[in-house]
Amino acid sequence: MFWWRPPALLRAVIVNLKDEQAALRGVLWQSRGPWLTLRDVSLLKPGGGATALDGETIVHRDNVAFIQVLP
Repeated sequence: MFWWRPPALLRAVIVNLKDEQAALRGVLWQSRGPWLTLRDVSLLKPGGGATALDGETIVHRDNVAFIQVLP
């Protein structure tokens, strides 16, 4: 049986959101159905610094413009 996992799973990413002028930087921990789970997340706003968020952050894929995988 073949098991597939998303190529960016368990890597540091920046999730750019559609609806807001903000992005999330963290580790893509899980991808289940339409939901992405991020850990160690920082909220990035234009012209401002990063704000650390506690716990896990869950984002629906409909709110994601694109995902950047960091080296």
